[in-house]
Amino acid sequence: MRSKLIVVIFTTVLIMAGLLIAIVLADSVPNGAGLPHPEFNGMQAGGDGAARLEHIGGLAFAFQCLLLLLIVCLATLGVAEQRRSPELWAYMGGTLLFSLFVWYQMYSGHQAFLETGTTNYFMGFPVATAWQVYGTWLGAIPLIILYTVGFRKFIFTEEDERKYEQLLADIAARSEQ
Repeated sequence: MRSKLIVVIFTTVLIMAGLLIAIVLADSVPNGAGLPHPEFNGMQAGGDGAARLEHIGGLAFAFQCLLLLLIVCLATLGVAEQRRSPELWAYMGGTLLFSLFVWYQMYSGHQAFLETGTTNYFMGFPVATAWQVYGTWLGAIPLIILYTVGFRKFIFTEEDERKYEQLLADIAARSEQ
């Protein structure tokens, strides 16, 4: 394999598959799918959250971390190899760290709730939920900024556009013959 990035992607996916298998094979929890809600027919009450995460919480946390790594790696794979500069790698590393921070805040906020039974609120949601609602899309913004601001530097340069226009002209010239 020429590209180390492909090896990282492949290894990440293999580890993710192993984690999924471990999650599927983990001990089941009584009423893990919830219980009938006492007031609303057809609705399920969540049951014991700590018990549901007892066997798979760490595996799920690791899986999401790897998923975030995979997203960043696949976005980087979309940049031509000759344009994967140290600047790009630093930016992508920062993006990954930011996304991992948001995920950690979400997970640890939920774990804190499970341990204490109390929660604080932020903009109308429990803190862990607020991290999910606001932080998930916030974690994607660095990749959007890279694509919009860095488009001409990393994705489709002036030289790429010139070569593309030349290719179209060559095809048009051949089709006229």
